[in-house]
Amino acid sequence: MKKVYSTFIGEAVVIEMTGKKTINGFLVDVGSEVMVVYNGDDYIYLSSAHIKNLSIVTKEAIGINEPTGSPQLEQEDHLSLRKILTSSKGLFLEIYTVGNQAIHGYITGIMNNYFSFYSPVYKTMYISMQHLKWLIPYSSNLSPYRLNKENLPVNPSSSLTLARSFEVQLEKMVNHLVVLNLGIEEELIGKIAQVEDNIMQMITAKGESIYLNTQHIQTVHLP
Repeated sequence: MKKVYSTFIGEAVVIEMTGKKTINGFLVDVGSEVMVVYNGDDYIYLSSAHIKNLSIVTKEAIGINEPTGSPQLEQEDHLSLRKILTSSKGLFLEIYTVGNQAIHGYITGIMNNYFSFYSPVYKTMYISMQHLKWLIPYSSNLSPYRLNKENLPVNPSSSLTLARSFEVQLEKMVNHLVVLNLGIEEELIGKIAQVEDNIMQMITAKGESIYLNTQHIQTVHLP
């Protein structure tokens, strides 16, 4: 991706992402895993795994002024997803994983293939890196929902310690009531009964068992 798209840095682009979302702006930087686009207000860090296609358009077509500053999360060398996550740790972020629904908060820990995220709405969440579509660092010093610091703890309390991998973290949540993928579907809320060989057995509110492929779990949090 880097070799192909880096020649378009500075151009106006239209990018179609998975989930039927389109991003318009100026291409600012390109790495092997991440692309940075300025949309007129913010610098958006897109995961290349979720880019479906990119088109070069005229600057008039997108109606956005070219950026005059630099991205908040500048990198001296290779622009990778892990380095971006590490640079953004502790900053207020807007992230997208499930559909077009934004989650606001900040990263509290980064593990092998997932990260922990504190949201004032959902509290401590565990988010699979492979399902992170893009993140946007806040361009101002305002906190999410303009909450006081008391509502945004530096070290949020959690009954669970962080495992090295997302799969093991899910195993640690056996017998816990959880919400998967923000609970957008009713069957994604229930008690984890078992996790084995990338299959999760979940007990629904009606006491029925469903079996989920853990590779399609994007986020998980305790209600």
